[in-house]
Amino acid sequence: MKQTILPTQPDAKSPAGADIRFIMDGPTGNMIHSTVSAGQTNRATVHATVSEFWHILDGQGEIWRRSGDEEYITSLTKGVSIDIPVDTAFSIGMLGTNPCGSFAYLCPRGRATMRPQLLKAHGRPHYDAAWRCPSDHPST
Repeated sequence: MKQTILPTQPDAKSPAGADIRFIMDGPTGNMIHSTVSAGQTNRATVHATVSEFWHILDGQGEIWRRSGDEEYITSLTKGVSIDIPVDTAFSIGMLGTNPCGSFAYLCPRGRATMRPQLLKAHGRPHYDAAWRCPSDHPST
């Protein structure tokens, strides 16, 4: 059995540009805490091997996701949970005046891991997305 405390400083940057803290790793997956600054829109990216589940802890923002013919913009507020399947393009942007929005996400071991040495290996090249997080209106 494991127990950890959230690190005060980030361990790394995600392929999309968020600050991340490694919380716990195990045989069936791992858990990571991520923060995105207010007003920041992360680079659009696609994970080639990672499927993620996110749970928003605080802050206010939006995430754009596209997979095949499906495309969504989802409001992110405390308590919202989303998934990002393999090969889904996504970009997150934070709104409001909070210093940052934070979320925890789980990466099931069946698809890939987010170990520090693999962090850069699973992302595909970044590209310009048509979507930009609106900073001049609140999410609904």
